[in-house]
Amino acid sequence: MLGHSASGKSAYAEALVEASSDTRTYLATARAWDDEMRAKIARHAARRGPDWRTVEVPEALADALDDIGPGGAVLLDCATMWLLNVTGDAGGAWQDAADAWIAAATACRSPVTIVSNDVGGGVVPANAMARRFQRDQGLLNQRLAARADRVALVTAGLPQWLKGGP
Repeated sequence: MLGHSASGKSAYAEALVEASSDTRTYLATARAWDDEMRAKIARHAARRGPDWRTVEVPEALADALDDIGPGGAVLLDCATMWLLNVTGDAGGAWQDAADAWIAAATACRSPVTIVSNDVGGGVVPANAMARRFQRDQGLLNQRLAARADRVALVTAGLPQWLKGGP
């Protein structure tokens, strides 16, 4: 699921996963840096409810995906937060780690739905660090889309299927 900030992509992805299985695992990549982020994480958790198993995994996604057994469904939310966690202020290397967790998601014994932000739809950022992150996020999304069976762009809570479909 791709979408801009507050596009409804996470809620849409949650609904898809809920419809597909009674056994659901949520791989949470966000870190609670401040009160605003803690509140957002709490809202997401409350919306999912108690029927989800949540695994906080800000960086080691390949290991977490390897540990998933068959018979359930997985929601990874989100690839953008993972990228921010592994690159940080220095814009560090991320490609090998991304390839590893994308391969693990593809090989996972349960279906995996991935949420990611489309950060390239706005203006070109004014500083080099933000431009590098925008470029890296676009490259990560391209890698994800190339391996995915289905890709949707969610706007205002509505999916536009770019690849595959419901």
